[in-house]
Amino acid sequence: MAKSKVRIVFLCSSCGNEFAKWNGQCPSCSEWGTLSEYKVNTKSRTRSNGRPRSTTKMVDLLKKGKINRNNTGIPEVDRVLGGGILPGSMILLGGSPGVGKSTLALQIIPGLNSKVLYVSAEESEDQLALRAKRLGIDSNLIHLSTENNAQVILDQVALLKPKLLILDSIQTIYSDNIDSIPGSPGQIRECGQQFLTMSKQNGVSVIVIGHVTKEGIIAGPKMLEHMVDTVLYLEGDPRFDHRVLRSEKNRFGTTNEVGIFQMSKQGLEEVSNPSELFLAERTKEVPGSAVFPALEGTRPILVEVQALVSNANFGTPQRNANGIDYKRLSMFLAVLEKRLGMVMGTKDVFVNLVGGLRISDPTADLAVITALASSAKDIIIPQDTVLVGEVGLVGEVRSVAKLDKRVAETEALGFKQIIVPQSNLKRFKKSNTKIKVIGVSSVKEVFSNLF
Repeated sequence: MAKSKVRIVFLCSSCGNEFAKWNGQCPSCSEWGTLSEYKVNTKSRTRSNGRPRSTTKMVDLLKKGKINRNNTGIPEVDRVLGGGILPGSMILLGGSPGVGKSTLALQIIPGLNSKVLYVSAEESEDQLALRAKRLGIDSNLIHLSTENNAQVILDQVALLKPKLLILDSIQTIYSDNIDSIPGSPGQIRECGQQFLTMSKQNGVSVIVIGHVTKEGIIAGPKMLEHMVDTVLYLEGDPRFDHRVLRSEKNRFGTTNEVGIFQMSKQGLEEVSNPSELFLAERTKEVPGSAVFPALEGTRPILVEVQALVSNANFGTPQRNANGIDYKRLSMFLAVLEKRLGMVMGTKDVFVNLVGGLRISDPTADLAVITALASSAKDIIIPQDTVLVGEVGLVGEVRSVAKLDKRVAETEALGFKQIIVPQSNLKRFKKSNTKIKVIGVSSVKEVFSNLF
């Protein structure tokens, strides 16, 4: 009896690990209901002439020459990538539908000035051609394909020999080695592994576009994120026209850089001064508004935080936070009530970062808690004041990193004074700036200066 060439395994869509039998809970990541069945073709993969594959050539690491990055012609993209696209790297670009992933992928092609194969299994060639024409992209630089078979795409790459391969999107591409529908965890992992092998062996850069789920993570197994060299997220609120390109993983650069863009008829346009963009519609002389200098990578960005505190109309007070961690908001309210004697348990509290931004920087603590107190006391924070500092559980103001860059951006935007942690003043040189720098050690001290 012939041995079966098909093996059944169970793949976890959360961590990407595979198992020989089904479990309700993944033994690896402990997530429930994430294991799904798929079939693997176990026949040996050899060359068409039957000869075994040759051993990969080994090189001396110290003798390996310097590899130059390929600039995309868009400084914001190069900033996030760490200086450009590295030959042989694989980049995963994720984002919600309609946020501008395909537009961004098309716009980086002219700056590369090299042969590019754009594979779109979602749109027709006519649709892609119309979009490229609207964006002003030279058609001589791009070769279009609507193929969705991974093996055929690899043959096209071998024939065309491009410097960059763009896959739009990985959820629509399938491999004959897996007996499942496109977009399934098994298909995504198998196709990702095939394109990764091709990329490393031939030095072809690959940009893989992927959709995100309702939870904001890239659809498919997490194994795909482990395979690639760089994971980028293009974020944007449908209510606003700006977009944020954020690096979540980068083997060849920093992982905390961001690029700011603005969507227009000509595509994604770079924003040279994001602070002016996010403060353009700031309402003055209103309680509950504060400004803080966030630091995204090496770039300082002034962001307005708004807070609204009012009496609760129902039994359970509402707590709503947009752009900051909800649990951190609960901590601020506890500090205000316990350390400063402000009654917050019977108040509805709403906090919002203007512009739809999402900030995880703890240096926003002082601005948020001051905006809450400003709204609760109905006292206006001076419009020429910026606050920065991390707040502890006992109400102390802790030091922040790279204060000089935050102060320089604050001064460039025309603000007159900035309130900073007292511990930072020991290392800060006031002679380098004309703005008034005030050092504080506690939240109570900040309130006494402002209120």
